[in-house]
Amino acid sequence: MKLMPSLRILILAILLGFGIDGCQCKVVQFIFGDSLSDVGNNKYLSRSLAQASLPWYGIDFGNGMPNGRFTNGRTVADIIGDNAGLPRPPAFLDPSLTEDVILNDGVNYASGGGGILNETGGYFIQRFSLNKQIALFRGTQQLIINKIGKKAAQEFFQEALYVVALGSNDFINNYLMPVYSDSWKYNDQGFIDYLMETLEGQLRTLHSLGGRQLMVFGLGPMGCIPLQRVLSTSGDCQDRTNKLAISFNQATSKLIDSLSTKLANASFKFGDAYDVVNDVITNPTKYGFINSDSPCCSFGRIRPALTCVPASTLCKDRSKHVFWDEYHPSDSANELIANELIKKFGFLRLNDTNGPSPAPAVAPSPAPAVAPSPKA
Repeated sequence: MKLMPSLRILILAILLGFGIDGCQCKVVQFIFGDSLSDVGNNKYLSRSLAQASLPWYGIDFGNGMPNGRFTNGRTVADIIGDNAGLPRPPAFLDPSLTEDVILNDGVNYASGGGGILNETGGYFIQRFSLNKQIALFRGTQQLIINKIGKKAAQEFFQEALYVVALGSNDFINNYLMPVYSDSWKYNDQGFIDYLMETLEGQLRTLHSLGGRQLMVFGLGPMGCIPLQRVLSTSGDCQDRTNKLAISFNQATSKLIDSLSTKLANASFKFGDAYDVVNDVITNPTKYGFINSDSPCCSFGRIRPALTCVPASTLCKDRSKHVFWDEYHPSDSANELIANELIKKFGFLRLNDTNGPSPAPAVAPSPAPAVAPSPKA
């Protein structure tokens, strides 16, 4: 039986994953976040003080060289995306980003030091707030509209997945620092109300731009990051900071539930891993860790060193530390967090392709005193 030419074209388009109007049907991600999700945007912000461009960042990822991630390996978003068969979205500022790359891989707008509020992280000089990231997303949409047309672009963006993962900087690098006016303008509940009002507007904007399948990540026990511990007199977790994280999570969960019922065709979810992370920090050996209170990459006895630098020394086994530096979890901890969210929400593979290979196994290593020679 001979097929009509138009029918042959339609079948070929379906097999190749393209609609007849030129829309690419592959599901991609658009990620909005801070340093926990940044994959290189700040690397291209030359005046930013929030950088992960020095050794030993990225030591357990790819070629072992810094890649813009604020950890030794993968981010939580990397791992969840891999399990769902999704490509890893490149940084928005990556010079290789093109319309074809966007259609195939999505985009990551996350920026170290960024927050829900525009004023958050101001002393980092350069960083993308969530409002700025959404503005960049608007520009991305126009590029895709120009490439494949308005109707096809609308379908592409409505099929995509959206991740919003910010909030910790709004506390640690804003509200809890007296140099910011928010620290004396609001009390705890007032500040969280301010955050929720701002976040609601931002999520509504993303919905108006086509965001239908969206997940907002909650905060972990941020009072237990090494920086918060070392700044306390006892070395224990800071209780007030943890209570703020819990209150933020409760308020955000309520907001997401409300928006999911009010916004048309919205499938908004809240990803909360606070309890499991808190248990890991409290009972590290239960999860195979030996240290949950200090960074693997540190500058000897000088604390806090804030970031990992070439002269830092490394712990003997990076897979056994919960924290990589003063702020950020290790690859092993990120994997545990991601797996908790995957289990909680039952993520399914969305594309019939394999995701990127996981980061190399983290091998025990000596604690070097100086950085190695750059690789060619």
